[in-house]
Amino acid sequence: MTAPPAAELEGITKRFGAVVACDDVHLALQRGEIHGILGENGAGKSTLMKVLIGLVLPDAGMIRVSGEPCRISDPAEAAEYGIGMVHQHFSLVEPLTVWENAILGERIRLDAASARQRVSEISERYGLDIDPDERVSDLSAGLRQRVEIIKCLRRDPAIVILDEPTSVLTPGESEQLFAVLRRVVEQENKAVALVSHKLDEVLTATDRITIMRAGTVVDRRDTTDADAPGLARAMVGRPVSLRSEGAALGHIEALDGEAAAEGSESEPSAESAEESPVLSISAATAKGRDGRVLLDGLSLEVYPGEIVGVAGVEGNGQAPLSDLLSSLLPLESGTVRVRDSEPVPGRPGSMAAAGVAVIPADRHESGCVLDMTVAENLTLVSPPRSRLGRAFLDRAGREAVAERLIEQFGIQTSGADAPMWSLSGGNQQRVVLARELSGDPAVLVAAQPTRGLDVGAIEYVSERLREAARQGVGVLLISTELPEVLDLADRIVVIFRGRIVGEMDRAGMDVERLGLLMSGAQEAAAS
Repeated sequence: MTAPPAAELEGITKRFGAVVACDDVHLALQRGEIHGILGENGAGKSTLMKVLIGLVLPDAGMIRVSGEPCRISDPAEAAEYGIGMVHQHFSLVEPLTVWENAILGERIRLDAASARQRVSEISERYGLDIDPDERVSDLSAGLRQRVEIIKCLRRDPAIVILDEPTSVLTPGESEQLFAVLRRVVEQENKAVALVSHKLDEVLTATDRITIMRAGTVVDRRDTTDADAPGLARAMVGRPVSLRSEGAALGHIEALDGEAAAEGSESEPSAESAEESPVLSISAATAKGRDGRVLLDGLSLEVYPGEIVGVAGVEGNGQAPLSDLLSSLLPLESGTVRVRDSEPVPGRPGSMAAAGVAVIPADRHESGCVLDMTVAENLTLVSPPRSRLGRAFLDRAGREAVAERLIEQFGIQTSGADAPMWSLSGGNQQRVVLARELSGDPAVLVAAQPTRGLDVGAIEYVSERLREAARQGVGVLLISTELPEVLDLADRIVVIFRGRIVGEMDRAGMDVERLGLLMSGAQEAAAS
């Protein structure tokens, strides 16, 4: 007889007020397979996975594990059924070490030596190299994602849910993770659900694909019968320009040949190339509180109307560079010049006052306030002031500004007074874009601007960055998504250990050399 699926969801329906997140959804996860789950933000895929892990209780439907009906009301019960989940957003306690985070929530007698040993074993087995005694607060985003994965795998689950597991991993780390995962799935007969917005990731890592849209399943395919254009079309319900979503697809070869030869729509004219840079960073050196060098004599320039891409492996100075231009990081030496002014690095508001707008890498951490309204988030930087004095806010003026930006940027919301948390990830990013661009900046710093977004949202954000450049804004694109940099940038600089180690323009693009520069190969840097 054929063995029943490892996990089966039948007729799952979940409503949040008037919103139907999942509508009669059926999904079966088979042992020995990786099952990809695709869909736009708000399609219902994360809600469906939260039902399986016990974070959300369904209004209707049934869950079966190994053919037996069960009710899962919390993650602890899910763990008893052999179900584990790696969440997209970190749930780590920063002051604790890696091994301490790994055992949080487990009802076991504390044995530090055993916990350290278990973390080391999982690290080696899955190729997730990490020091068990490292403090989480000292780890890069990529290493923190490894800790999340180790937390899940420590319980040795039979069913593993991965929610955007590579959103902060390098391409090499992602490839290594899926190679190890494939081997373990086949050897240990595990069932894996992979929720991902990266079409190439799903096409290369999975066996089956389920596509969701507006809370329902719209298509199911064997991966061998799927292709990127068809998947993208099913996800958003319309044809999608794949070249505009290079970051989502990860197909560098799609940007070669004629497509790359067309050049970026924001390519600067000869006149603009002769202008003075709108942003000039010279020999910038900065250290962290622990004395570590964050920026090591970094220098770069951005001219009006061009997009300069900063390529590099996660943790090589991207975050400090963004912090510097957000007035969050002072310099030990070096200068920053914006147009004709020299803002003081580290002084609150100095960069913004000079004309620098920033789209931060983590919109939840520093891009918006989820408990505030959409209107409050849209006017957070420069709230309209009342005629009674600067101490008073002009609420009517704020609402008017918000309504204008909501319409101009196509923000899908029930109204300006809706809480920010009620918006999808793509619409939250539109709010951040609208706020930062509405101040007519000279420089727009876009740090990981499409991280965690679906192909439709990536298409929108990419076009907005091009449009900003066409309007004369100097755009500094900081991204670990190499295909995104290749698609959008007129010029690329490579960051390695806090300094710029190489530069090339679109016409002279050499992807192989670019990869060597990103890895810090000395022969590439010297060529």
